[in-house]
Amino acid sequence: MAGRKAHKIATLGSHSALQILKGAKDEGFLTICVVNTMRLSLYRRFKFIDKIIEIPSFSSFGSIEDQLIRENAIIIPHGSFVAYLGIEVNKKMNVAYFGNKAVLDWESDRKLQRKWMQIANISVPKRFKKGEKIDRPVIVKSYGAAGGQGYFFAKNQKELTFRLKSFKPKKFIVQEYVIGVPLYIHYFYSSITNTLEILSIDKRYETNVDSLGRIPSQNQQGLGIEPSFVVVGNSPLVLRESLLGEAFNMGEKVVATSKNIIKGGIWGPFCLETIITPEQKFSIIEISCRIVAGTNLFINGSPYSSLYWNKEVSTGRRIAMEIKEAIKKGKLNKILS
Repeated sequence: MAGRKAHKIATLGSHSALQILKGAKDEGFLTICVVNTMRLSLYRRFKFIDKIIEIPSFSSFGSIEDQLIRENAIIIPHGSFVAYLGIEVNKKMNVAYFGNKAVLDWESDRKLQRKWMQIANISVPKRFKKGEKIDRPVIVKSYGAAGGQGYFFAKNQKELTFRLKSFKPKKFIVQEYVIGVPLYIHYFYSSITNTLEILSIDKRYETNVDSLGRIPSQNQQGLGIEPSFVVVGNSPLVLRESLLGEAFNMGEKVVATSKNIIKGGIWGPFCLETIITPEQKFSIIEISCRIVAGTNLFINGSPYSSLYWNKEVSTGRRIAMEIKEAIKKGKLNKILS
């Protein structure tokens, strides 16, 4: 970085910003956090954040984009970028942006996600089309990264029909509710070295569906509690080693397929939301094409990242390491869009 204005790492103050900025600082970058006024006091607490840019709300992000460009900043997107700014704002950003913006259309459309997995020959739950008779329990999911907001469970056709009458989201899918262990596999694909890593795995705590699971079914009757799938926390998980090979295989299929269906393919962090059935088979529920909040469990590294690196590596730090390597090799344009 010597001899020219050094690159800085920037992100929105939300979601996984602390992990991203700490990881960048650990790799020697100066860091910038774009914060709305309500969250200012939180991010002022941390010394690894070199500069805070305050905006009245995240929707004002466009007003400081030129400032970020002057700072020679590289934006690291996370879940809040689409949730608060929208896809089109992300796609039109002129500031350097880590990752491939072309994946946003595929990530945000649950039907395209499903098509991606099917082309990759990865197992997905049955999807019920409009008018198709429901013959098993289903989960209804609205579009977008909303942390489980806008999901509901229906055990049969009658319940589904009744619930849809008051369901507000216009865009949603109805898919089979797969019984098994839900786990989220955090991958990192390097387009510089053409290698795939599994950095960590988490299980999410959803209210109040996880609490209901601790109440015997006969005692749930009459309570009148509506199951909620909103994510409020995460727990670390280590996968049975005999299943690890299949987890790598799925990630490699996702990456290889992305290169055929999306210009440039996917690179950097991504996550597969999976269910492992009692038969020890994976079913892929969803893909997130960015850093996910479950990686916040592993700011000091994980059992998996320690297999690759002789230091504590979080997903946030792994992003900074990739950027650092790209700068060193003169391949920064290869990982920005």
